[in-house]
Amino acid sequence: MIRFAYTILYVRDVTASITFYEKAFGFSRKFITPDNTYGELLTGETTLSFAAITLAVTNLKDGFIESSNANKPFAQEIGFTTDNVEEVYKKAIKAGAIPEAPAKFKPQGQTVAYVRDIDGFLIEICTPM
Repeated sequence: MIRFAYTILYVRDVTASITFYEKAFGFSRKFITPDNTYGELLTGETTLSFAAITLAVTNLKDGFIESSNANKPFAQEIGFTTDNVEEVYKKAIKAGAIPEAPAKFKPQGQTVAYVRDIDGFLIEICTPM
């Protein structure tokens, strides 16, 4: 059996990124390594993790494209469900998220909004399907 266990975001400052997610979305910190190069949040069944870019480059010999708010977001997103999209959207922006698209009702019956985190990663805030 295979399970989707975690997503790791490569970031410049693990502690700052985790602090942002705590303030913006109310997640709790699971841990940060003593050298501040890796950390995890308690987000439910799937773990959201953060690795310092300095650590990530040691794993990928040809490097990678860094996420940045100076560029368009990657063709991927992290999705968080909530019953109150507008409230979470506003809270995230207050915590430092960059607004991408305000809450909108979609034909499939979902309300969906988008922000980018402090590292440029795209986040969907939506009602459950």
